Amino acid sequence: MPELPEVEVVRRGLHEHVTGRTVASVEVLHARAIRRHLPGAADFAVRLTGQRMDAARRRGKYLWVDLSGGEAVLAHLGMSGQMLVQPVGAPDEKHLRVRVVFEDDGPELRFVDQRTFGGLALDELVEVDGTWLPRQVSHIARDPMDPEFDADAAVRALRSRKTDVKRALLDQTLVSGVGNIYADESLWRARLHGLRPTAKLTTAKTAELLGHATQVMLEALGQGGTSFDALYVNVNGQSGYFDRSLAVYGQEDRPCARCGTAIVREPFMNRSSYSCPRCQPRPRDAKTVAR
Repeated sequence: MPELPEVEVVRRGLHEHVTGRTVASVEVLHARAIRRHLPGAADFAVRLTGQRMDAARRRGKYLWVDLSGGEAVLAHLGMSGQMLVQPVGAPDEKHLRVRVVFEDDGPELRFVDQRTFGGLALDELVEVDGTWLPRQVSHIARDPMDPEFDADAAVRALRSRKTDVKRALLDQTLVSGVGNIYADESLWRARLHGLRPTAKLTTAKTAELLGHATQVMLEALGQGGTSFDALYVNVNGQSGYFDRSLAVYGQEDRPCARCGTAIVREPFMNRSSYSCPRCQPRPRDAKTVAR
């Protein structure tokens, strides 16, 4: 699933290309793409038609577009979802799921999703701590790039959770935006193994880790995000290239850039964790791998 940098790249493209434009028509080509919109495809198309797209917004890894009618189009990109801006009349993509046409006859907005894990839905906006969010996103914590982000509060929240540090870092209700890739990169920079208990982290070390998470995501954003295949692209169909700068994620058996030790991969929550066994020694009391 795309993480904060990748979603922010898409958000910026959407904000540039759809803000202020009014929807003329909506075509749902695959019902699964709007399965999270429970009233169905016809309701989605009717309610979106005629609305003006006011702003593209994001919290953590969650993306939406505010509508003039007081709702939002919430986009779940999943593993392969793409929001593309294409000229009217351009050939349809093989996995085109939803087409949005605008009254100005300018470029269309297309939702393309090969694996159909993602989708679009209309959701009402609710006010949370002075910010309007789609109801489905209202429980998500602020991310480090949010102007209102409270780093001290985030450090306290991470330390208060009785779990291992990687699991806490991935908890979107504590700090949002960090996913598996940037968690591993941040832990490597902080010289922490992902199974280190949060209870054993000092305030200073937790703040250091959070700072690394912020920095690595900023660096990734500057390079258009991380793309391992052609499925993650921006609205113009271009891939990011931060994967060339990754220190540990996906680098199994390659030498650590810091000490030369071979990077190892371990199972973690139905995914994988990558780390340097020398720079990030496994906690002695970590008897089993987290799953």
